[in-house]
Amino acid sequence: MTNRDLESMVETSDEWIVTRTGIRERRIASAEEATSDLAYEAAERALADAGVSAEELDLIVVATITPDMFFPSTACLLQEKLGAKQAAAFDLSAACSGFIYGLATVSSMIASGMYERALVVGAECLSRVTDYTDRNTCILFGDGAGAVVLGRVPEGRGFRSFELGADGAGGELLKICGGGSRLPATAESVAGRRHFIEMAGSEVFKFAVRIMGSAAEEALRKAGMDKSDIDLLVPHQANIRIIQSALNRLDLPEEKCMINLDRYGNVSAASIPIALAEAVEEGRVKEGDRIVMVGFGGGLTWGACTLVW
Repeated sequence: MTNRDLESMVETSDEWIVTRTGIRERRIASAEEATSDLAYEAAERALADAGVSAEELDLIVVATITPDMFFPSTACLLQEKLGAKQAAAFDLSAACSGFIYGLATVSSMIASGMYERALVVGAECLSRVTDYTDRNTCILFGDGAGAVVLGRVPEGRGFRSFELGADGAGGELLKICGGGSRLPATAESVAGRRHFIEMAGSEVFKFAVRIMGSAAEEALRKAGMDKSDIDLLVPHQANIRIIQSALNRLDLPEEKCMINLDRYGNVSAASIPIALAEAVEEGRVKEGDRIVMVGFGGGLTWGACTLVW
């Protein structure tokens, strides 16, 4: 779905969208696809890259705010699709920070010896909860999935630190009200469009500009690393101005940052793993590289981590 497509749906323009967000197009799942289908495609590729079979997985975690259904979890549906019969499975909800939250959760489980090999997936069908009559939000979101396989690595490699945080006082700034126990689905809730994303855009923007850089700096501090140690920054792909503010705070040139939001828009929990996967495919990640991943999302939540590849 290009910006030109959106021009025929709401009062907006390609120039306005690109100038304010950096987004030019986004991917939309077909009517027959759900989040678990996108998760399956990403998971299959990750397993093939890792040389790990689905039967070897101990755990599957899917970070998503657009599950196929309330329950069973999307992770359980993915387990069945993959044939990962030995794996425990659960979903994790932290909005756009979900992938980092998932990495922190699963890596600690592996470090404790509880599991050996795990699959962490960020997957979303945000088009299903996007209000295409709201020009302020419909320009932002797309669909997609990214996945990684986690396991033990040699000494000196792997995750060095995590920084997770939340501010529930900002929960009203980015939300979907309808469909839960507070506001169950009714004819009135549907007519009132309460089952779509609602966002106080300027407030979320100010929060994101502040937290992206500070979360990354705290993760670096915990790892005993400096800004100059970063070989690649992989940020949540929400808005080019937010990413640029993080680069300025971290004193990083744009060539040290993976940016692909022009092609995908904001894919929530899927944006960081998709960006990481593309960076690897493009040869921008080498053995021993020091990577920082950082994101923010509804909750409000934020997360950052440092990783030696």
